[in-house]
Amino acid sequence: MQDPVIHDIPEEWPVSATETPFTGKVTGVRSDVVVMPDGTTARRDYQTHPGSVAVVALDDDGKVLVLRQYRHPVRQLLWEVPAGLLDVPGEHPLHAAQRELYEEAHVKAADWRVLVDIYSTPGGSNEAIRIFLARELADAEGERFAVSAEEAEFEYARVPLDELVRGVIAGELHNSCLAVGVLALRAVLNGDGVDALRPADAPWPARPFSG
Repeated sequence: MQDPVIHDIPEEWPVSATETPFTGKVTGVRSDVVVMPDGTTARRDYQTHPGSVAVVALDDDGKVLVLRQYRHPVRQLLWEVPAGLLDVPGEHPLHAAQRELYEEAHVKAADWRVLVDIYSTPGGSNEAIRIFLARELADAEGERFAVSAEEAEFEYARVPLDELVRGVIAGELHNSCLAVGVLALRAVLNGDGVDALRPADAPWPARPFSG
């Protein structure tokens, strides 16, 4: 048997009926009747999502900028990396990531690379996330961005990469972008290095962008 080529490919099975039972401010719920290859049908309910970006910001001391935020659905304070929604249609994901790093941490970065692209929960949501690596960090100019609600309670830290990796493996850190981001960065640093990463404007078929 020939070994399969291990990469994801586009595929779309026919949908015989669809409805949107809920539409929120940013996300919604869609219900599709999907035609299976054998001709049978199955209903699939999932969250519709504009997509997200996240930033693993690595400073010159090998520490990663993290923040702790209350997440009501899981009733926990989670350590996370800066992240946010792609809620402007067609927005360049790099511009969104730069904005989130500024708004959430009042930090800018001179060097940006694509670290990894993921789907957060492909069985229940169409959310696509692009995680960037940002380096050569500096404080942003001007006044800090005004925050409210959960963001007003942020706690910040800069943590050695290996400590975050250990926390993920130990089951102490659970945020998906943080976990995927720091594990990917450790693999990159142990492998071909940062210069092998895709450029910050690399194509992203899951969320095409302009500009």
